[in-house]
Amino acid sequence: MSGPTTLIDKVWDAHVVHRDPDGADLLYMDVHLIHEATSAQAFDGLATAGRRVRRPDLTLAVEDHNVPTDSLTITDPVASLQVKTLRENCRTHGIRLFSHGDARQGVVHVVGPELGIVLPGMTVTCGDSHTSTHGAFGALAFGVGTSDVEHVLATQSVALRRPKTLAAEFTGLPPDDVTAKDLALALLARLDANGAHGHVMEYRGPSVRALSVEGRMTLCNMSVEAGARAGLVAPDETTLAYLRERPESPRGAEWEQAVAYWKGLRTDEGAVFDRTVHIDASALTPQVTWGTNPGQAVGIGDRVPDPEKLNGPAEQAAARRALAYMGLTPGTAMRDIAVEAVFLGSCTNGRLEDLRAAAEVLRSRKVAPGVRMLVVPGSTQVRRAAEAEGLHEVFEAAGAQWRFSGCSMCLGMNPDRLSGAQRCASTSNRNYEGRQGNGARTHLVSPAMAAATAVTGRLASLADLD
Repeated sequence: MSGPTTLIDKVWDAHVVHRDPDGADLLYMDVHLIHEATSAQAFDGLATAGRRVRRPDLTLAVEDHNVPTDSLTITDPVASLQVKTLRENCRTHGIRLFSHGDARQGVVHVVGPELGIVLPGMTVTCGDSHTSTHGAFGALAFGVGTSDVEHVLATQSVALRRPKTLAAEFTGLPPDDVTAKDLALALLARLDANGAHGHVMEYRGPSVRALSVEGRMTLCNMSVEAGARAGLVAPDETTLAYLRERPESPRGAEWEQAVAYWKGLRTDEGAVFDRTVHIDASALTPQVTWGTNPGQAVGIGDRVPDPEKLNGPAEQAAARRALAYMGLTPGTAMRDIAVEAVFLGSCTNGRLEDLRAAAEVLRSRKVAPGVRMLVVPGSTQVRRAAEAEGLHEVFEAAGAQWRFSGCSMCLGMNPDRLSGAQRCASTSNRNYEGRQGNGARTHLVSPAMAAATAVTGRLASLADLD
């Protein structure tokens, strides 16, 4: 492209295989991630057409959505069939697979980055909406549907219409108790649940630069909750420090060549985005959702909003329905809402940094009576690292359950479900009706807030602890 160019456009244009002036661009995919929950139909389509996987060497499979986290034994017949089918398909096509119990198994969006499989400037796809997580490395990463999964398996490419660009500018630096999860929820509250539809977002500003790579993954993970195709952060020294010496990162001269290329992966001065949204991070407080989409969020010191005071009939109707499902009354202080469960984990907040933050809160404290807390590492490597630091002992001493890795209570596809209308403070990414179980009521929070809530038995932040 001529003239100043955004990072988004640079990565997109570098991967265009064919451009239809009146339709979609055909993009080459550097990495294809698959898991047991969305791949079976795609493989069936390949078999019907008599095709093979085009690039099994660029495909990685992980078992995560259906696996139980209390043991290494899968007893549910549907989950067992899906896992068995994935194993058979991977064996047939020569695809690398991290099975339940493997030392490298975990949630696919945790495993890929920790191995160094995802690098700046790459295109990454998966039959999972939260593939946007990998944008933390300056990669263009997005989820696709089953038909597109089949297309990528067969051709290592996918057809997409060029997205619009959105700059999410976080100005200032946040207070110490405001985390990447809080930045994400604050942006969602500004944009609403579908406010970035048709866009790819670039996260920018000093508060984004101050985040660790783990924090950037949390931020990018939530991009899809605003309706965006993807979200990314330009690579910098923080990115390089994370990637250096990862098992599958480049080495020697290849590393130096890669770094020289990566340093050019940034938005040029004067480049114009289709939209820009500004958030003053210095004015934020810890965020928590009250409704049934991630954009229905407020500060922990606020109250449940009155639907009639919101903007427009559609937003008011959505709020009324959300409050009816959540069993909440307008004007209720968020800190007065009691919970029965706390979930720490998921591809949003199941990394070592997240576990450390929660353990620091729980150290020498106890989970409140009547509250069930599940701590689920995002990968087996995260689990082992946490145990090496003694974090599991902190969680168990506090009364939390220490689990094997998997998607767990993020979604109701495995045994880790809520029962009925139980209320849960969750570090996951979605709070839709029934997301954590039929009738379950979910409040999205950061890891530190999850731990504080577990201690008090009510939605809480660090400021609420002695």
